[in-house]
Amino acid sequence: MTFLESIMLALLIISIGLFVLSVFLKDPYKELREEMDQMSMQQIQEMYQIKKKLKVLEEELLVADDPFIQHVPAESSAHSSVKREVHEIIKNQVMLLTRQGLSVEQIARQSSLSPDEVRTIQTEMKFRGHGYE
Repeated sequence: MTFLESIMLALLIISIGLFVLSVFLKDPYKELREEMDQMSMQQIQEMYQIKKKLKVLEEELLVADDPFIQHVPAESSAHSSVKREVHEIIKNQVMLLTRQGLSVEQIARQSSLSPDEVRTIQTEMKFRGHGYE
């Protein structure tokens, strides 16, 4: 057996040994991958729960707004026979004038609304959380 053949045989035995060893050794990145997968699944579950809770809250807010919208026209319809829709810009103007301390009659003249409509808008804004005190 020549020197070259013995080196080839030694390399072959070493390679077979390393191959067998690699089969039985643990993958060092396997735990890391499993942790990452678990964290990703937890994050997805948490996002799903948050979205579900947010949807419930949005539905509650919409349901809470519906009775208020139904009650306000009922009160104002007793004072006026025709209820007209007031634009959001006019409502903001009424809110700003109320904050400035103007009376309902002054606000009604400036915004071309009836005093009852001004009071209704003020009540609506108060219930929405836009305090004007």
